[in-house]
Amino acid sequence: MPNIKAAAIITAGGAGKRFGTEGVPKQFISLSGKPIIVHSIKSFQSSELILEIIVVVPDRWVEYTQQEVVDKFNLSKVSKVISGGDERQESVEKGFLSISSKPEIVVVHDGVRPFVTVDLIEEVANEAAESGAAIAACPSTDTIKKSTTEQLIESTLPRENIWLAQTPQAFKYALLEQAFEKASEDGYLGTDESLLVERIGKGVKLVKSSKHNIKITTPEDIELGELIIKSGILNK
Repeated sequence: MPNIKAAAIITAGGAGKRFGTEGVPKQFISLSGKPIIVHSIKSFQSSELILEIIVVVPDRWVEYTQQEVVDKFNLSKVSKVISGGDERQESVEKGFLSISSKPEIVVVHDGVRPFVTVDLIEEVANEAAESGAAIAACPSTDTIKKSTTEQLIESTLPRENIWLAQTPQAFKYALLEQAFEKASEDGYLGTDESLLVERIGKGVKLVKSSKHNIKITTPEDIELGELIIKSGILNK
């Protein structure tokens, strides 16, 4: 394994409005006795490639995250907890600008994807070191339909070319810096960092992930998450 120096940005800047919790962002909801975000950070804490972790949360939750997440669970690689922006892209860029040095690789991960494994983190980071940019993704097993605005089928997309994007997403430091600068110049907002990198003409490699690397979005996802933990499948 190459001697890669990497920093991680864990983004958890959302308020979790779709989750339906009153006043508590979903990243702090308990999953098997720990806040969801703790599960996410722990895998990065355990990776030898990750030297520094920046956690991005809503402004009023910075102190809480430091005390009840970082300090309480001894997440020693977390160097900073900072407030995010109004959009994901702004939050990730703030995290990027908060990295202490210039590592070779920057890895971005959703704080509410608690089942990311160390192996997946390192596979994506190593691929980024080789090719410049890489993301975790799952090949689609469903038939994908493109619809009209009236919700009629417009076309059927070839399933073998469809991948469902996840995180972690990893990039060479200079490449992600260039992508952010270009987006800022153009006033462009993207749904993820790989899209920003695509916009500057750089190819992004797909690293096959697992369907268990779910994003906790609704209360039903918590139930699914508990089942994943109880199954022990992540330990196999």
